[in-house]
Order: sequence, then structure tokens, then C-alpha cells
Amino acid sequence: MSTGSASERTIISGVSENKNISIPTYFYISGFSGIPHMTYYYVFLFFVYVISLLGNSCLMFVIISDRNLHTPKYIAVFNLSFTDICESTALIPQLLDSFLFGNQMMPYGLCLCSMFSVLLFLTVQSLTLTILSYDRLVAICLPLRYHMIVTHRSMFAIIAAAWKLALVMDIIAIVFISRLSFCRHIVIINSFYCDHGPVFRSACSNNFPSSVMSFASPVLVLWFPLCFIVFSYTCIAVILYRITAPKDRRKATKTCSGHLMLVSIFYLPICLTYALGPIVDTNSRIINLSLTSALPPMLNPIIYTFMTEEFMVSLKKHLKRGIIYPSRR
Repeated sequence: MSTGSASERTIISGVSENKNISIPTYFYISGFSGIPHMTYYYVFLFFVYVISLLGNSCLMFVIISDRNLHTPKYIAVFNLSFTDICESTALIPQLLDSFLFGNQMMPYGLCLCSMFSVLLFLTVQSLTLTILSYDRLVAICLPLRYHMIVTHRSMFAIIAAAWKLALVMDIIAIVFISRLSFCRHIVIINSFYCDHGPVFRSACSNNFPSSVMSFASPVLVLWFPLCFIVFSYTCIAVILYRITAPKDRRKATKTCSGHLMLVSIFYLPICLTYALGPIVDTNSRIINLSLTSALPPMLNPIIYTFMTEEFMVSLKKHLKRGIIYPSRR
């Protein structure tokens, strides 16, 4: 059994076996190995991170400051922007520190914290996109009852439930990981962060609970939400087909186009990666997943700015105030 300092080693008594659990001193994050000219990619991710911070901060500021945007829909949009900032901050700075500055050795505790934060915010992102599809479903299919069904209170309750579900799932996943035993002081993780799958597969003890979570989490976080979104837009398509007035049809389609783009950007790359995993080489999978994690937070505020009419009106008002009022002083 491996040994280490008291601050880096935890001995936990097993539930079914009287054996100690040995944890590694470090995890070595080995993603992007053997790929030439990766420095340009890391610089690209840095600019993606900066744009994500600025874009989502602007989106949140406009929503807070404009009373016309204090609606249930924009409560969910605000939550998505907040989650985008948190997810980008949890992932990209750590990625740059590991690969651009060569700090690929990650202590055990920091690895679990990184895993928890990335999984948490990715889960909430997926659930928030599902909430937005629910909002569009009710708005178009039940327009006369929309303000009775989707209220501020109900939207806050749904978002709170999404955060609770994400927290419970990720706490369970981290607890299972913390009960695994590793046979080496330094465990190599072939990913771009402390990824759940590569970590639990590197253990030398029974990892069945973690393998169950690795199957259940994508089903609950990706496939069920995606199935609901497909169902909701199928219902919306049927309603739009029945609308005879072209003007009403265009207006309803425009309200959904932005959200559909967000759904496509978030779900399609990651679902294709999971589906084609066995035939895709490791480096291509890692680059695709890193882009899937980094690009949606940058594109979300851009899409909402240019694809949503009421937000564009509000943004123009703020820009006019910023340009006109200072010149009068």
C-alpha cells in the first residue's frame, strides 16, 4: 500500500471490507499529449474565457437593470449566464495552468474539488437549457395559461430544484470516488481535467458504484433532458404547423431559434463524442470535449443578444444611456 504525508493521505475504513483505502499523492493530467502547436490552442481558450466572462456579465447586468426583462424566462437566462461564468472559471484557468504553464501534477484534494465544480456547473447548464425549453413549450402551446403556469415563483422553484439535483448527484459521485483505493503515488489521468471516468477507472479497488454513476449521470444529465427538449420542440412544431397566419408563425419561430441554437451547440458535440467514443482517437475526443465545455458559455450571450428582440431593445437603451447621458454632463 502506498504511503504519503499526513496532509496528502487519508485512511478510510471500507463498508464491506476491513481494508484501508490508499489515495495518491498526485494526479498527473496528461491530456493533449503528443499534439503539436498546442500553445495556439491554449491562447485561443484564454480569449474564449475572456469573451465568456465579458459577454455573460453584460447579459446579467442588462437583465438585472431592465425591469422589462424581469420575467420568468429571463430568470432562467440569468441562471444560464451565471452557470456559464462558473463553469468557464472552474475549467479554463485550471486547464491553462496545467498545460500552458506545465503544472500537470494536481494534488488529490484539488483534483476532487475540480471534478466536483466542473460536473456541477455542466449539470446545471444542461438542466437550465431544459427549463428554457419548458418555458418555450408552455408559451407557444398554452399561451393563454402561460402567465398562470410559468410564474416567478414557479421558475425560482424549478431552478432551485435543478441546483439541488445537480448537487446531490455530484456529491454522491465524489463520495464514491473518495472511497476508491489507488495503487500508485502518481496516477495518470488521460484527460484535460480531473475527469470522473478516467479517475475511477484508474483505481485498483472495486469501482462498481462509480461505474454505475458514470452510466446514470449521462442518462439523467444529457439523455433525459435532450429527450424532453426534442419532445417539447416536436409539440411546438405541431402547433406552429397549425398556425395559419405567417406573421404569427414567424414570431413564434424566432422566439425558439436562439434556444435551439444553444441546445445544438451544447448537446450535439458531447452526444456525438459519447456515441462515437470507441472509434474516435483519444486526442480528438479530448479536444472535442474541451471545445464543448468552453465554447457554449462564450456563444450563449452572443446568441441571446442577436437572436432575441426584447433583449436587443434593452441593450440599445443601455448603450444610448451610456453614450448620451455622459455627454450632457
